[in-house]
Amino acid sequence: AKKTGIPIIIIGHITKDGMIAGPKTLEHLVDAVLYLEGDANNFYRLLRGTKNRFGSIDEIGVFEMTAAGMKEVQNPSVALLEDASDSAGAAIAAVMEGNRPLLVEIQALTSPTSFGYPNRRAVGFDQNRLSLLLAVLARRAKINLANTDVYLNIIGGIKIDDPGADLAVAAAIISSALDKTIGAKTVFLGEVGLSGEVRRTKALEKRLEEAAKIGVKKAAGPKLKTLTRSKIAYVEILNMSDLVNFIKSN
Repeated sequence: AKKTGIPIIIIGHITKDGMIAGPKTLEHLVDAVLYLEGDANNFYRLLRGTKNRFGSIDEIGVFEMTAAGMKEVQNPSVALLEDASDSAGAAIAAVMEGNRPLLVEIQALTSPTSFGYPNRRAVGFDQNRLSLLLAVLARRAKINLANTDVYLNIIGGIKIDDPGADLAVAAAIISSALDKTIGAKTVFLGEVGLSGEVRRTKALEKRLEEAAKIGVKKAAGPKLKTLTRSKIAYVEILNMSDLVNFIKSN
């Protein structure tokens, strides 16, 4: 490839954990390793780099699968929120994919348990993280879901591993449990600690700017050190009790 200037694409086997199979020789050999995430049931595909010898890996590409092949999505946040729900159990999260802010809809459904042990299911979100947030809600917000099935879904087939989505997940669960609508014009951002406190996340201002850009009117998140430059109404949520009160009064 170096002699001829012709790029070579090597396709390797992926294990069940999503890693390149076999020794790391293949990964060390190439200049770039790219993962195309998504499945046949979802419209969108995420192109994510895990190695780039000549640049940053903090960028992602968002593509839509069409009859003519994959087409770039110019504004993923608008596309993902195009059919955002106004029903109870839906909340908007501002997350970071690399250094790119992305707004996604999170939907939660709570239902009385039919059998002895409640179900906890999450699609696009870490199952262990969901269990942790449910424990925090039970202890710090008095939202008891011990006899309730909880289902969580990230709309659009997006997989989230950003702690900044914690507050939106908690808001969606509380909204469903209380049967209170939040609305698609409010975005949540912030990490939830074990004490129920809401913590700051990286690139907070960048997330708010992305929300304001697509027409979101209100944001709820951790205490700001300085006033936000974004033209968006900001509500400080310090703990889970504040979050419950915010949803009840919304």
